[in-house]
Amino acid sequence: MHSLRTPGVPPGRLLGDALAEGTVVLDGGLSNQLRAQGCDLSDALWSARLLADAPEQIEAAHAAYVRAGAQVLITASYQATFEGFGRRGIGRDRAAELIAGSVGSARRAGAVAGREVWVAASVGPYGAMLADGSEYRGRYGLTGRELERFHRPRVEALASADPDVLALETVPDIDEAEALLRVVAEFRVPVWLSYTVAGDRTRAGQPLEEAFAVAAGIDQVVAVGVNCCDPADADRAVEVAAAATGKPVVVYPNSGEEWDAAGRRWTGEGAFDPGRVRDWQRAGARLVGGCCRVGPSEIAELASLQGRTGP
Repeated sequence: MHSLRTPGVPPGRLLGDALAEGTVVLDGGLSNQLRAQGCDLSDALWSARLLADAPEQIEAAHAAYVRAGAQVLITASYQATFEGFGRRGIGRDRAAELIAGSVGSARRAGAVAGREVWVAASVGPYGAMLADGSEYRGRYGLTGRELERFHRPRVEALASADPDVLALETVPDIDEAEALLRVVAEFRVPVWLSYTVAGDRTRAGQPLEEAFAVAAGIDQVVAVGVNCCDPADADRAVEVAAAATGKPVVVYPNSGEEWDAAGRRWTGEGAFDPGRVRDWQRAGARLVGGCCRVGPSEIAELASLQGRTGP
């Protein structure tokens, strides 16, 4: 495995080793902070557009979470794909540079912290590339081999940039999880697997016990869990993930609001409560943070509860 470390600090622990010792604080929603910085995210590439058009905004958003006390920065590659960049007239070589560059942006932001900051390279689901909310449904009608062919080039580009971990995140169904795990097995990079869920099932309607079980026994997987879901749905999921795999659990839900894909807006009331993390920890959570609509202020509160502070 990699012996990665944050520039500027002595050779440190692998993320998996840190999880064995206690809780590690993730960042919040990158898009949340980018909007706060005045960025337009209406493009189909979402935050990935800024990798090409305004990379300094990406780095500034990461830095905001470092100041809040985040120990893990998730890259802006969730919606960064060769197909998506191709629709913008960006060739494959340049697209590969941009995808790999997302890791560098997070690494530079973390380097100023003077403490351990790990970089998680985001590998979003196939549905994110479609930009129509498909990641909240899954079951795209693709075979496992087709999903592998889609994910392999971007995983290769991200792995080439030497992240601390690959975040296989917002996965809506077991089929895509299995395809992703087959692809990442080709690369010597630790991974976490995180589903988006509703109630006690994946977005595609599969039991969570079965979904998490696909990662059991795979040493490359350092954590399993959920993200981009209602905080209430995370409560039960943490328990199930821990029981099904025996691995540390990763959990970073949304604020509690719902995404309206047709209207491209958030609806409802937010209810992200950093205080409920204590319950998640008792159930096995070791990587905790927030996703959409969770910003630096919430992460700062979460970090303070863990005894973490910014630089």
